[in-house]
Amino acid sequence: MNETPHIKAPPPEHEHHRRETPPLTGRLAREFLTMRHMVDLWCRDHHGDAPSHPCPSCAEFLSYAECRLAKCPYGQEKPTCTNCPIHCYKKDPKEFAKEVMRYSGPRMMTRHPVLALLHVLDGRRKVPHPMEARRAGKG
Repeated sequence: MNETPHIKAPPPEHEHHRRETPPLTGRLAREFLTMRHMVDLWCRDHHGDAPSHPCPSCAEFLSYAECRLAKCPYGQEKPTCTNCPIHCYKKDPKEFAKEVMRYSGPRMMTRHPVLALLHVLDGRRKVPHPMEARRAGKG
């Protein structure tokens, strides 16, 4: 699968109704930075674009990923997607993310070793399913 899935953009809205995605901070910002570098590696090698400028379809995916991170109910305690009990990506973007990670993950150790190591450490983070946390809070 060498094509980035087409991710349908939301319908245009009037300026006063549009909600801004809040800027990512802390661990969420770092997770997005890691994803951006992974997509850059994949896009450069599969689409031939400069690594600092992903092609439009890869940029659209990154926008989708950023939006999903901004809406994560776990916030700064978010686990890596592999360990998350909530599956917030739609099917096509999820498959594309898996492909990007399979390709770029091993290459990140030489290109961005600090981000790669932090991502591996973040992968050890476990969180309860939101329903478990809710039940524990009621008891």
